[in-house]
Amino acid sequence: MKHRTILPALLLAACLPVAAQAQLDLSTLDDAMPGPRTQVLVLGTVHLAQGDRADAFDPAALVPVLQRLEAFRPEIITVESMPGETCDLMARHPTVYDPEGGASYCPDTAAAQAATGLDVPAAIAAVEQQLATWPDAPTPVQRRHLAALFFAAGDPTSALVQWLSLPEAERIEGDGLGAALVAALRKRAASASENTQIAAALAVRLGLPRVHPVDDHTGDNLRIDDMAGFEKAIRGAWDSAPAECVALRERQETLRAAPDLLPLYRLTNSRDYQRMPAACDFGMALKEASPQRFGRQYVAGWDLRNLRMVANIGVTFRERPGARVLSIVGASHKPWFDRWLAQLQGVDVVDVETFLAER
Repeated sequence: MKHRTILPALLLAACLPVAAQAQLDLSTLDDAMPGPRTQVLVLGTVHLAQGDRADAFDPAALVPVLQRLEAFRPEIITVESMPGETCDLMARHPTVYDPEGGASYCPDTAAAQAATGLDVPAAIAAVEQQLATWPDAPTPVQRRHLAALFFAAGDPTSALVQWLSLPEAERIEGDGLGAALVAALRKRAASASENTQIAAALAVRLGLPRVHPVDDHTGDNLRIDDMAGFEKAIRGAWDSAPAECVALRERQETLRAAPDLLPLYRLTNSRDYQRMPAACDFGMALKEASPQRFGRQYVAGWDLRNLRMVANIGVTFRERPGARVLSIVGASHKPWFDRWLAQLQGVDVVDVETFLAER
């Protein structure tokens, strides 16, 4: 009989210290760490290839931005696109991940597989093997071959880096680049996308062999039974945002039409602008009162997407402590990136405003 009363008492005693324990502060764990700290600069951007302004885009408008970012001297550049590895994972699990959704943000690798004979996993391995022995002065044949491998690996932006690093006369078919892939490269080179006009252009300027796609849609792959109700709830939350949110977006569109986009990037990376996603989007969604708590599901997906993207960024410098990293991402992601990247040991988040400020 005594055991029936003692056991609950012991369990209660064991639980009390856990419940009362303060959260461990890890912010000083790396204080005595030798060697340089990793520097990460997050550039929040509008998606330049979207909207009415895309067709009128002039690459010269980004030259001042590129000059400021080049001064940071990044050794690693990450972009908001899906890695081939993640796309391959999602394609292999169609009951877990929506195939139609994946098709909208994962590149089609069929033409590259036909040209190289490699599926995505084999192409990723081939890319890593090539980069492990990549020379300081690669030949045009090596660049074209690596571009084809990047295409097959599901990384067309890095393929473009190799293509744009070629002399104009060497941007031709051959070495795995058939007519279809060359046409795709030329189309991508003309795109207004920030992955092309900022990330790839900067990688070429700096002599980097690639960029690193770090997007992730495994975390926000929500299973919604009532999609009409979900969309109504989220749009209703957006529509209830205060007028200042609309005014800030209008200011953004005005600056986007300017011949110099540096003021636009000063805006999208300013602290006032960075408060907008939290206040005008996700904060409003958390307040919506549907019985299914659609807003909370939406924000949970957003949180998880950002957590997994930050983890992907960390992988790019995991074996390169002390590297300088530039992460180019949609401006709404920046507050989440800045917060969680700063929690990684040995990492400092660089204030991008200091690089974009007037001089």
